[in-house]
Amino acid sequence: MLAIPGAKFLGKNRSIYTNFNWKLIIPYFFVLPAILILAIFKLFPVFISLYGSLFKTGAKSVSIFVGFQNYVELFTDSIFYISLKNTVVFNLVTTPVQIFFAFLLALVFNQRLKGIKIYRSIFYMPVATSLVMATIVWSMMMNPYQGILNSFLGMFGIPNQKFLTDPKQALWCVMLIATWKGTPYWMMFLLAGLQGISDSVFEAALIDGASGLKRTVYVTIPLLKNTFGFVFISNTIANLLLFVPMYVQTKGGPMNSTNVLMYEAYKSAYNYNNMGRSYAIVGILLLLSMAFVAIQNRFFDITD
Repeated sequence: MLAIPGAKFLGKNRSIYTNFNWKLIIPYFFVLPAILILAIFKLFPVFISLYGSLFKTGAKSVSIFVGFQNYVELFTDSIFYISLKNTVVFNLVTTPVQIFFAFLLALVFNQRLKGIKIYRSIFYMPVATSLVMATIVWSMMMNPYQGILNSFLGMFGIPNQKFLTDPKQALWCVMLIATWKGTPYWMMFLLAGLQGISDSVFEAALIDGASGLKRTVYVTIPLLKNTFGFVFISNTIANLLLFVPMYVQTKGGPMNSTNVLMYEAYKSAYNYNNMGRSYAIVGILLLLSMAFVAIQNRFFDITD
C-alpha cells in the first residue's frame, strides 16, 4: 500500500485540522494579492525613503552613512521653511475649498431631475483630463498678456493680472487649478454617500417640519460623517503630494512662492543629485501627512 508522507503525523493531529474553521482564513487569501501590491508599491518605498535619508551621496556615487544629518541640515535651510510653509498653506486652503464645493455639487446632482446624468458627466470631465494637459491650458489662460482670463476681467474694468508670474498670486493660481481638477473627483464620493442615505430619513425630517437647510445640517452632514472623514484624509494626502502644476507651470517660482515640499524633494534628487536630502524631505512629508490624518481622524472620529 502506498504510504503518504506525513500521514502518521496527520493521523495523530487529525482533530486539529478537522476542528479548525477554515472559513475564517479563506477571505484573507482573496485580499492577499491587494495587500502584496500595497506593500510593494506603497509601504516598501516608504521604508526605502526613511533608510535613504540616513545617507549622503559622496564622490563616485558612494553612499555615506550620516545619521540624522540630512534632517538637521533641512531645519537650518531657509528654502526648506519656505516650501514647508507653502505646503501647509496650500493644504489648509485647498482641501476645505475643494470639499465644500464638492459637497454643494453632490447635493445638486443628487436631485432627481431630467438629464441629471448628463450634467454629472459634464462636471466630471476635469477628472478625466490629464493633469499635465489641464495645467498647460490653464497656463495659457493665465498668460498676463494674451490670456483669456485677463480679457474676461477687462470686461469688468479690472486691470491685467500677472497671475503665475506674480509671487503674491502664483500659489493662489495653483490652488485654483487644483480645486478645478479635484472638486469633481471628491464630489463622486460624496454623491455616493448621499445616495446611500435612505429616503425615509429625509421624509421623517420633512414631516417634523425641518427645512431644506436644517435637513442638510442636522441630517445629511451627520450621516455623511464617515464619508467626509475618508474624503478629507484622502484629499489631504493627495494635496500634500501634488507636484505637476509646480513642475509644469512655475518650477517652484517666482521667488519660491510655489515651491512645495514635493517639488523641493524632486529638485534635490534630480537637479542637485542630493538623494539624502530628497529622502529626508519625503520623511518630513510622511510625518506631516500622519499629523494631518491624526487631527482629521480625531475630528471626524471615523472609527465609530
